[in-house]
Formats: sequence, C-alpha cells, structure tokens
Amino acid sequence: MYVRRHEICLRLRYKEDKLVLEFYKTFEDGTRKIQEPEPGCWINAIAPTEEERNYLIEQIGVLPEFVKSSLDEEESSHMDYDDDFRQLLIIFDYPSAENEDDDSIDSTYSTLPIGIVILKGYVVTISLYENWSILEMSQGRIKGMDTRLKTRFFLLLALRISQRFLICLRQIDRLSSRAETRLHQSVENDELIEMLGLEKSLVYFSTSLKSDEVTLNKIMRGKQIQLYEEDEDLLEDVMIEIHQAIEMCNIYSNTMAGTMDTFASIISNNMNIVMNKLTVITIVMAIPNIIFGFYGMNVQLPFPFVWFPSFVAILACVVATVYFFRHNMFK
Repeated sequence: MYVRRHEICLRLRYKEDKLVLEFYKTFEDGTRKIQEPEPGCWINAIAPTEEERNYLIEQIGVLPEFVKSSLDEEESSHMDYDDDFRQLLIIFDYPSAENEDDDSIDSTYSTLPIGIVILKGYVVTISLYENWSILEMSQGRIKGMDTRLKTRFFLLLALRISQRFLICLRQIDRLSSRAETRLHQSVENDELIEMLGLEKSLVYFSTSLKSDEVTLNKIMRGKQIQLYEEDEDLLEDVMIEIHQAIEMCNIYSNTMAGTMDTFASIISNNMNIVMNKLTVITIVMAIPNIIFGFYGMNVQLPFPFVWFPSFVAILACVVATVYFFRHNMFK
C-alpha cells in the first residue's frame, strides 16, 4: 500500500510531463479508456496546458469561463448554469494532503476545487491536481459508474469525495492523539505547532464542507439537474456523508481547541518544574562556595584545619539535599 501511494505521489509531482486529457466511456462490459472523445464519454483534464484548454473550448465546446473557474484554486463550491449554451458547471471542493502517508506526523491538509462541466454529449472534469476520487473512477473501481448518466456520474464522484473527507478527518484525529501523547512530557512548542496546523486543516475542511452542502441543497431542488428516483437516493447518501463529515469536523475542532489551551498550560507548568529543579541544584552547589569564601578571607576563623572547610561543605550539601528531597523539591 505504501509503494502504491509513493507511485501516485510521483505522478502528482511530475504531472507536467504527462498528457493530461483522458477520455473514458462506459460500455456493456465496463468503463474503458478511449483514444478520442465520443458522445456519452467522460473527459478528464488534470492541469491542462494552454493548448489543451483551447481544445476543451473549441472542440468540446466548454465555455471559457467554466474552464477558468475550474482552475482557480480559490474558487469556492457553487453551481452555475448557462441558459444560452445549456451547460452546467459544478465546483466541488475535495480534501488534499501534502503527504498521503497515514503514519506521517508532517501531513498537512487543505481543500482544492474540482470543476464538473455537464454539457450535451459529455461530462468533463477539470482540476489543477489529480485526486484519489478521480483516480478511483478512472480505474473503474466505483460500482455503478456510467459515463452516459451524467447526473449519477457527478453524484458518485461527490460520494467518493465526501467519503474521502471522512478518511482524512480520521487521520487528523489520529495525528492529534499522537501529539497529545507527546505533549504530556513536552516543554517545547513543537507539538503545539503541529496541532495548530491540524486545527488549520479542520478550518479548511469545515468551510469547504459547508459550501459543498449548499451546492448539494441546490441540486436537491432539481431546477437545473433532472433527478431520477435512483439519483435522489444517491443524493441522500451524499448528504448523509457530508453531514457526518461536518459533525466530525466540528467535534474535532472543539476538542482540539480545548486540548491546545490545556496543554499550553501543561507545557508552562513543565517548564516551571524544570526551573524549580535547576534552582534547587544551584542552591546546593552554592553552599561550598559560601563556606570556602569564608575561609578564604584574611581573618582569623576557628578550626583553621585544611580538611575542615571541605568537611563542613560536604556535610552542608548532604543536609540540604536530604531536606529538599523530603520536601519533594526534586520531583
């Protein structure tokens, strides 16, 4: 599994050297990749070049503003319909992780938009980066996928994206638990900074999930997309997943905020304990200096023997150490 994820990360990293326009169509025996676009096919565009954007606009007929909106990283989830050309654009946010390895403590999460354009004869997905949901659909691992049924295609993609949100949220929860374990003995801010990054990821997730929910509510009204009975059932499943993801996001955000406040106090307390130990050690180590300082003065003192100052210094250190131990000053 780790090797597979590593291969995918390499694909994402060196996407510039790969043909990004791909065509898929569902036949009786399943969904296959085809060489040229045909009516009823799915066109997948990942970080298209200028030439490929022109191909989508001039040959496929996708509106230029739809292509531009789909490739804008700051675009929020929404739905836009053009009455003149009878084209529908759905911008839907999906989760993204810089490091897909579940065991990495350096994983940071964000959200990115993907554009789904539904027009006569085709359904087109446009995005800046490849994502797991598109990858699974292109490999035919989504049950019931049919490129000829455009509404169902989008709903299946939305379902996979919502499930991916849940997976990422569980990963964030595990990373948060690990950070909490290390925070118990920490006197530095590394773990708090890590948790701050996870809390930031939850803010991104919460905002995107709520935007996706608004988009799905518009689709549920059925004004711009015709919904059949099976589509309505699938849309309800997507809404349930989105609601669950929103609830999990809120719970994790509240829990993490309280945890960070609590452990900020614990780190401060741990630092105070360390300073207390250093203070006690300093006091013990200062006793011999005080005694030797007395006998170093040019005045007459009792017991002017060479061994006597050392004996008194050692005895005083032992007494002070026993006293501090009995009063739990070294804990």
